[in-house]
Amino acid sequence: MKATVFLVLLALGLLVAPLTAEAQQPTKVHRIGWLHPGLSRPEPHPSLEAFRQGLRELGYMEGQDIVIEYRFAEGRDEGLADFAAELVQLKVDVIIAGGPAAIRATQHATSTIPIVMAGNPDPVAQGFVTSLARPGGNTTGLSLLSAELPGKRLEILKATVPQSMRVAVLANPGAVSYTLYLHNLTVAAQALGLHLHVVELRSPDELDAAFAAITRAGADALIVIADPALMALLHGRIAELAATSRLPAMYDWRMYVEAGGLMSYGPSLSDVYRRAATYVDKILKGTKPADLPVEQPTKFELVLNLKTAKALGFTFPPAILFQADEVIR
Repeated sequence: MKATVFLVLLALGLLVAPLTAEAQQPTKVHRIGWLHPGLSRPEPHPSLEAFRQGLRELGYMEGQDIVIEYRFAEGRDEGLADFAAELVQLKVDVIIAGGPAAIRATQHATSTIPIVMAGNPDPVAQGFVTSLARPGGNTTGLSLLSAELPGKRLEILKATVPQSMRVAVLANPGAVSYTLYLHNLTVAAQALGLHLHVVELRSPDELDAAFAAITRAGADALIVIADPALMALLHGRIAELAATSRLPAMYDWRMYVEAGGLMSYGPSLSDVYRRAATYVDKILKGTKPADLPVEQPTKFELVLNLKTAKALGFTFPPAILFQADEVIR
């Protein structure tokens, strides 16, 4: 009888032991690289917060089962290559690259670590992926379709300020998408009967001089071609100078309008970065980047600032107000 009891207990022990060992195994901690050309740590930013929120919605907790290695170039594209190399040396599991310059630097640094693009105007034309449906290689993510949007922004600006004839374009010629965006704007301007005056901005130190040049050119409206590095870093100051110059201005992203800019139209960056978290989740669970199609934006938003319009002495046409997704009062 005692021998039988002993054998039963021994069998139960052998069954329970593996389960206990498995339960005691530590949770795997994934390392995520974050490379952005225009942010500065620890400055809060909606895109970063949206990405974190996306991870939380998928069940990840920063500091517990994931660690994010942050690298911010603060508007200096020349530092991106070194930061990308650092993330590769840290052997992160996946890298989030914000904008064309960061994507290119990361691709040069690694051909094996998965790369998730968080916002790029035309990844196929720029050679980052083979196609949207079959990206190939180690890169996938989200396209902003921004190359097609400058013309639409110009149309909305003209409808908002119909008397405008001479529109200044503030742009960074060093941005990867500069030539593509400017071509799109030029075509749209010809169709609308507008004259464009391009003012280039290469560094923060040139901003005051750039607005002085816009004033001398006699511009009666402004459109800003944003880029993830320089323009995003200066968005508050740009919105302030446009208001001081009494220029109705159209921007790419809502953060300009929240900082006092007149209006913006484009994909929701918060939505883009939140969806980037789903790519990270799939990759961490074993899906190869080459098997994840590049997504295009599904949510666009027109944001208006009534307070700024009032300060400039005009009102938005009813048709524009009707189209607005959000109105800041």
